[in-house]
Amino acid sequence: MRPPVLVPAAELLAETAGDRPPVLLDVRWALGDPDGRGHYRRGHIPTAVYVDLDTELASPAGPSGGRHPLPDPAALQRHARRWGITADRPVVVYDDAGGLAAARAWWLLRWAGVADVRLLDGSLAAWRAAGGPLAEGEETAAAPGDIVLSPGRLPVLTADRAAELPSYGVLLDARAGERYRGESEPVDAKAGHIPGAVSAPTAENLDAGGRFAEAEQSRKRFAALGVGDDTAVGVYCGSGVTAAHQIAALAAAGIDAALYPGSWSAWSADPRRPVATGPRPGEPLAGAGIHDRESLGGER
Repeated sequence: MRPPVLVPAAELLAETAGDRPPVLLDVRWALGDPDGRGHYRRGHIPTAVYVDLDTELASPAGPSGGRHPLPDPAALQRHARRWGITADRPVVVYDDAGGLAAARAWWLLRWAGVADVRLLDGSLAAWRAAGGPLAEGEETAAAPGDIVLSPGRLPVLTADRAAELPSYGVLLDARAGERYRGESEPVDAKAGHIPGAVSAPTAENLDAGGRFAEAEQSRKRFAALGVGDDTAVGVYCGSGVTAAHQIAALAAAGIDAALYPGSWSAWSADPRRPVATGPRPGEPLAGAGIHDRESLGGER
């Protein structure tokens, strides 16, 4: 059976008062807002440990790896132990932006072999609405964790595989529509999208209340984008952060997907890579190889 992706605030509130409370990770981060730790200190879920996305959930930026390359596995294990993660306790991650940043921690921990990790559905706003208390200041884990991570449990795409994917599956671009179309590019080297990619803005993963859309609604949305029961699916965004949110939405709807970690920040920095613009998918690369769904990998 698929592990659950989401936890409702009321359920989390009960779990925190139970005999086996989860490890809580606060992943406050937003592009252009460097004060995530300050937001955490001003109010967080009690016992939650702050996680710095830029330094703990990514390696240093570089042209080949993009703005948020995957972290070194040994470093990620050290951080996970500092956060208090053990082999026998569940983990819940959250932020204050619909899970857009926290999903990076969810994906990385699942990729590294932590099976019981969930996203707080509705983020901190849902916790407050459920009557959950807030704590101030900085917290550390009650005891160091002992988790042994085993990376590679979720599939990833190289740039070459991302280029090929539209020829036999669906490559979703999770950025805002204007960035996909090439009308605006506030961060990366070029405007546009990977040829053959389909626009699927991350914001559409959420309902008006900031919670993930119901699974059936998500399945219909992704089906309209070409995702069927046996479709190979890949996702990218600007730097591999919000693409993890898209993968979480797909997983909650029962659909597996691979992440292109370098995403547009790495693709657009490589002068060898073609760029498409406009509202519809550009042409896939000529001569792209054909690979079956199994070749994308999966949890193993």
